[in-house]
Amino acid sequence: MSINRVVISGNLTRDPELRATGGGMSVLKLGVAVNDRRKNQQTGEWEDYPNFIDVTVFGARGEALSRFLSKGQKVAIEGKLRWRQWETQQGEKRSAIEVIADEVEFLSSRDGGSGGYSAPAAPSGGESADDLGEEIPF
Repeated sequence: MSINRVVISGNLTRDPELRATGGGMSVLKLGVAVNDRRKNQQTGEWEDYPNFIDVTVFGARGEALSRFLSKGQKVAIEGKLRWRQWETQQGEKRSAIEVIADEVEFLSSRDGGSGGYSAPAAPSGGESADDLGEEIPF
């Protein structure tokens, strides 16, 4: 048996990018900075080192989230890791690991206050993007 679950929290490194596949499915791309603490061997002080994580949200939920997320906001994301590989136009092979989000929680509001609104990233059953509504309680 394999387990593939990840939970991260950090700040958005850029405004989300909403695109659509050739088949019309919405794809929201996010960048999240997650700090790791390490002890500097020369100074003995603890220092933060950022890890930059790519996150993808599929479907109508990504479309809805794109209206409320912006660079600098603190978020918590739960999902799974996915490895992908592609070839550049120059013929070089590239690969990356990204988080495919199942849930996104806003930990800060647009104005910098604390939030706490949680939105599942993938609709279940009969949910639609309209279930979020235009007004999210920040």
